[in-house]
Amino acid sequence: MTDSGTGGADDPFDGSDEIVGGTPPEQTPESIAEDVRHDIQLGHVQDDVSTVLEERFEEAGIDARPEEVDDLAEEIERDASS
Repeated sequence: MTDSGTGGADDPFDGSDEIVGGTPPEQTPESIAEDVRHDIQLGHVQDDVSTVLEERFEEAGIDARPEEVDDLAEEIERDASS
């Protein structure tokens, strides 16, 4: 059975629901850090890790101080290199 999407605020099939930027809503700083760590291990990250984290946090709508991002980037680099 399929729903034709008759509309309304509670209609999950009305086609008006959007996920902006393709970022899953469950993105957290921890999940982003884990993704970056994994991408580094696979050799997919060539840029500065701080820059990559800042971009991904921004895409996910996460506001972090530059010092926090730098500290997390250093931790990720250490973990990924071991």
